[in-house]
Amino acid sequence: MMGEPSILIIDDEQPVGTFFTRLLKYKGYRIHVAISGREAHELIARETFDVAMVDLKLPDADGLSLLQHIKSVQPQCEVIIMTGYSTTRTAVKAIQYGAFDYIEKPFDDISLVEELIEKALNYKAESSQESGTYSWSELAQKVGFIVGHTPKMIKLVSIAERIATKDINVLIHGETGTGKEVLARFVHAASHRADKPFLAINCGALPENLLESELFGHEKGSFTGASVQRKGIFELANNGTLFLDEIGEASLSIQVKLLRVLETGEFLRVGGEKPVKTNVRIIAATNVDLEEAVAQKAFREDLFYRLDVVRLLLPPLRERKEDIPALVEHFIQRFAGQNTGARPSFSPECMEAMVNYNWPGNIRELANSVEQALALCDGNTVLLEHLSSKISGQTDIILKKEPAPIESVSQSNNGADFLLYREKDLELMDENSLVQLYQRVEGLYRLLQRVMGKKGISNVFPASIQEIEARAIMETLEFYNGNVSMSARALGIGRNTLYRKAKEYNINISG
Repeated sequence: MMGEPSILIIDDEQPVGTFFTRLLKYKGYRIHVAISGREAHELIARETFDVAMVDLKLPDADGLSLLQHIKSVQPQCEVIIMTGYSTTRTAVKAIQYGAFDYIEKPFDDISLVEELIEKALNYKAESSQESGTYSWSELAQKVGFIVGHTPKMIKLVSIAERIATKDINVLIHGETGTGKEVLARFVHAASHRADKPFLAINCGALPENLLESELFGHEKGSFTGASVQRKGIFELANNGTLFLDEIGEASLSIQVKLLRVLETGEFLRVGGEKPVKTNVRIIAATNVDLEEAVAQKAFREDLFYRLDVVRLLLPPLRERKEDIPALVEHFIQRFAGQNTGARPSFSPECMEAMVNYNWPGNIRELANSVEQALALCDGNTVLLEHLSSKISGQTDIILKKEPAPIESVSQSNNGADFLLYREKDLELMDENSLVQLYQRVEGLYRLLQRVMGKKGISNVFPASIQEIEARAIMETLEFYNGNVSMSARALGIGRNTLYRKAKEYNINISG
């Protein structure tokens, strides 16, 4: 850094200013002290500061307001909030407003105070270099978290890194496929629990009785088939991190049990009588509006506030399209990493089509599309024809009146151009040819929809993903004679999700 670092201390307690002056002056820092909001405003207008230590409670000012003022007039100044009265939630809000970090009074460990100020100064120096690297860059790469260059994502991950070191619960909100579990793994890796277990469970993927056993374990003989005692993930994740995905799908009875664990640090195994202690950090994720669920009495308000200490909002892929090329490159390395020879690259036209596509399935859909395109590509360049028609917009489908011998399909440079096969023929095809055939059929399906619509022909095909989903639910329920638990398990969703979807599509479920 050029010149002496300048530190501003804002605290109405005179001894605090004296403490920092004595602690930091010998390091060569220039120290200014303000004991009121008025004095702080005067100093900020007159001097330029590298770091400001701001008390959250002042007689004539609010610490959060001072934080916002400092960041508006001196955005390069890193602000550390000092709190002795506020709740953790307010201190975390300060980070979301732009604070570098917060520290609790009294200062029991002086070395931690010095270390925090050094980190703030180093962070300012790194930011001024505009190198594109951050304190979290290496860790994000290690866990496979592609942050990209979108300001919204950079701010999100900077906040995530800072709150990771605080032993507080985190709620991640984002659409399906945005990478909530990867963000949760990043928070775990940045925390002091990084060398302890990270376990994840999807609360919407299991029926209630199985979810309870998975979470809390069970005693031998507690139910049919429980031949041995089994530990649940709350027990297995002790001292580590537990990721509860789709927490909004958990039943109210499971929510009650989760709340008890968060309040007491204890739980009972299914069929057990002796409490089991656990020390886990909870990171929960949801793609539904939990506040709306609370209003509709579908989610417990007390559990919501226990989980929502820090909320991280993951933007959908359509709001960070400039990151798509980096994500595509990441998935190329993942899916083609074990192949010998040069890795394929996407043509400019192909990449343009991917950037312009809306990606309703977000990063998960992008990953699947890259994997399919690589499977279809025989050369070193992925072209438009290798993409799904919904992305490329191409509908040129080749139909042949008679199916060719299966050998010519597996050896064809263009893959599967034939749509008339018996099931036994399809079973003989290799994976790449099957994927190619699927792409061709999908394109034909879209083309037929448009042509039939223009001719006024009734659409006998599903008109949308929603209709396909509704038909799958109806047929599954019919196959299992209306058994909701077995149908939900077969569909890979939770019972609550099945009930919600059935109501949405006006499908009658008895029981």
